[in-house]
Amino acid sequence: MTADVTTLVNTAHHAFELTTRDGLVITVRPAVEADEAALSAFFDQVSDEDRRFRFFAAGEHVSHDQLDPLLHADHFRSESFVGFAGDELIASGLLACDGKLDTAEVAVSVRADYRGRGAGWAMLDLLAQEAERRGVRRVISIESRDNHAAIELEREKGFTPEAFEGDPTLVVLSKTYR
Repeated sequence: MTADVTTLVNTAHHAFELTTRDGLVITVRPAVEADEAALSAFFDQVSDEDRRFRFFAAGEHVSHDQLDPLLHADHFRSESFVGFAGDELIASGLLACDGKLDTAEVAVSVRADYRGRGAGWAMLDLLAQEAERRGVRRVISIESRDNHAAIELEREKGFTPEAFEGDPTLVVLSKTYR
């Protein structure tokens, strides 16, 4: 099921709602610099394994440098979204396009206690819609081969796995629009 984007008007400046497959309503807006402390606390509530999968590093906490791309999107080639259930930050999604807007990489993280409720699906749908809206030809996600949950979710969303050249521990999942 595709996330229900209730209002999607100029996402660079407005909040909107996504409804997950189990009825959870997530209020989503672009991340801003003032979100650094909230994002840091959020990633402390993501499982250790999911944090390792997201940043390809095994740190106990996410550093300022790791958060920087999430806080400074240009709203053209990159977009970073934060998702809230009530006033709790439960999800983060990043879209990063190449210079030609040909390929975009997506990354989604969901707080451990909200996994399995459709938040990852909804955020992935949003990022894919944003990529398509920008005219991107291909969306990719780079995953650890051990991240079975993300690989399964992305395959269910129409992404196709392919080898990651030079690193057999990773896999690229891609979806082509045109």
